[in-house]
Amino acid sequence: MHCKTFVGIDVSKSTFDAFIHGTDHHKQFPNLERGFESLCKWIGLLQPGTELKDVHVSFEHTGLYSLPLAIYLEGRQIAFSMINALQIKRSSGLVRGKNDKIDAKRIAEYAYLHREKMPLTKMPSRQMIQLQPLLALRDRLVRQRAGMEATRHEQARFLSKTHAMDMSDIYDHVIDTLKEQIQRVDAAMKLIIELDPELKLTFDLITGIKGVGKTVAIYLIVYTHNFTRFATWRKFACYAGVAPFENQSGTTYLGKTKVSSLANKQIKKMLHLAALSASRTDAELHAYFVKRVQGGKSKMATLNIIRNKILSRVFAVAMRKSPYVDIAKYAA
Repeated sequence: MHCKTFVGIDVSKSTFDAFIHGTDHHKQFPNLERGFESLCKWIGLLQPGTELKDVHVSFEHTGLYSLPLAIYLEGRQIAFSMINALQIKRSSGLVRGKNDKIDAKRIAEYAYLHREKMPLTKMPSRQMIQLQPLLALRDRLVRQRAGMEATRHEQARFLSKTHAMDMSDIYDHVIDTLKEQIQRVDAAMKLIIELDPELKLTFDLITGIKGVGKTVAIYLIVYTHNFTRFATWRKFACYAGVAPFENQSGTTYLGKTKVSSLANKQIKKMLHLAALSASRTDAELHAYFVKRVQGGKSKMATLNIIRNKILSRVFAVAMRKSPYVDIAKYAA
């Protein structure tokens, strides 16, 4: 990366703070398009002779709050990187106190120090931007439905009708409504995929793999940006928290190989459901699961291996654009 000016930005709901590395220049702007335009003018005034192509902007990925800024920067062809907040926090060492100005300065310093390895962010397609909030909405509706079902069950179990008024019909109505809204969101996501030839091809290919249902397929497409965000399935396995890592130190401590707690828990849960389904419906994976468990291996460790096998299959068919072939059924 051959940029001359590194700008760190701390994004909040209504404003964002900008700090130019190597200077003491700091300013707060409204988190609106006029604020983005003011940011570009401010950089030009303070850094004479600097063109926008020589500027690199870095900020934390804060979901909806940082999305408009990212879209604006890409439209102006300004290099930018959306950084995981945990990366910056762990790279800062021991720190005391914080405010928006300090956070912006730390982001600018992080971007400058890692300028040779800092990957530039490329915004996903319009379809991905549409699918992401729908998937987030679906997750929220599913959690609310599960909460209502659990509460209804507990009240029916522990409270007799003489101790409390029967409100089961209210719970039933709310649960049914949530189910209808979940189906509506599913239909909207399916329509977006159906209208895009590339997404539809990927969806049809990966749902041909046993264990990968329609919902799991949508999760995989969205989180991988239609399999363009991760170079290999192993990198995505690490992101999803299903890749095992060694746990040892010198010759005195040798722990079990295990997965990391740093993971996308939602996609990990969906892969677990896929592995459970595949361990029952896929003849090859079912035989593998039974053989390992009967040999004394852990069920969870075996399911984690199946998660990785599913990911390798999914990435293979998505990358080569051809259907999965179940060679086990052709075995003698």
